[in-house]
Amino acid sequence: MNTTQLSFLPYLEHQVASRPEGFIPVYEPVLDEVAERYVLDAVQSGWISSLGKYVGEFESLFAEFCDVKHAVSTSNGTTALHLILHAMGIGRGDEVIVPSLSFVASANAVHYTGAPPVFVDVDAETWTIDPVDVERTLSPRTRAVMPVHLYGHPADMDSINAIAATSDLFVVEDAAEAHGAAIDGRRTGALGTAGAFSFFANKVVTTGEGGMITTDDDNLAARMRMLRDHAMPPDKRYWHDEVGFNYRLTNLQAAVGVAQMARIDEFIARKRQIASLYDTLLADLP
Repeated sequence: MNTTQLSFLPYLEHQVASRPEGFIPVYEPVLDEVAERYVLDAVQSGWISSLGKYVGEFESLFAEFCDVKHAVSTSNGTTALHLILHAMGIGRGDEVIVPSLSFVASANAVHYTGAPPVFVDVDAETWTIDPVDVERTLSPRTRAVMPVHLYGHPADMDSINAIAATSDLFVVEDAAEAHGAAIDGRRTGALGTAGAFSFFANKVVTTGEGGMITTDDDNLAARMRMLRDHAMPPDKRYWHDEVGFNYRLTNLQAAVGVAQMARIDEFIARKRQIASLYDTLLADLP
């Protein structure tokens, strides 16, 4: 065990001792004075809902981080998934393939569209969606497949994308827990048609609640921006040709997000250190 790993032991011991019955949280948000200053700035500006400057800045920073053309902020990760599916036109009569091991939001978002989630098995090594079972489960009604990057581990996206290309399917990444995870240098959120992230308090970066959609599809991004704001066109205020949603992120939340993005590489590095510590301390267990 090296010195870096040893330095975490007092921290872990403190966490055990300071929690009821030795409880250790999955994750605790790290909020600093920069976040406090940005939130105060948003409050003092009067722009506390979804129209303040921090929303666009947060979206730009996240799009750059994922190396995609567009990032569309939402009220949470579940609404991000639903907005993607709805904007793709998925509804009754369609099917969306999802892994059997995930948080319930993955399946719920599909249900919201009126389409059923079709469950397939996961790979025994990665616990992410099994491409072999995906291919076996395809039907004429299949419109999309939703790989979930469970616990931040990317699914086998090369295989999933190959299946999708052959069968003309959308690929919706549930990247709620996978901020910064990558395959061959390409980060999650840029590996499918669109990706959905969560900023809940136990995620790599947080805004308390909040979500983000990433995509390189210009038309899809424009449609999602319109739909998340009650389906109100940007050039025709208070005119609504279809039913939309109130899935907007507030400027206060985005202010926290901008501050978090400044430290995201640090947060990811810390996660990797902790993972390495687990690997070392549990190495002798079967």
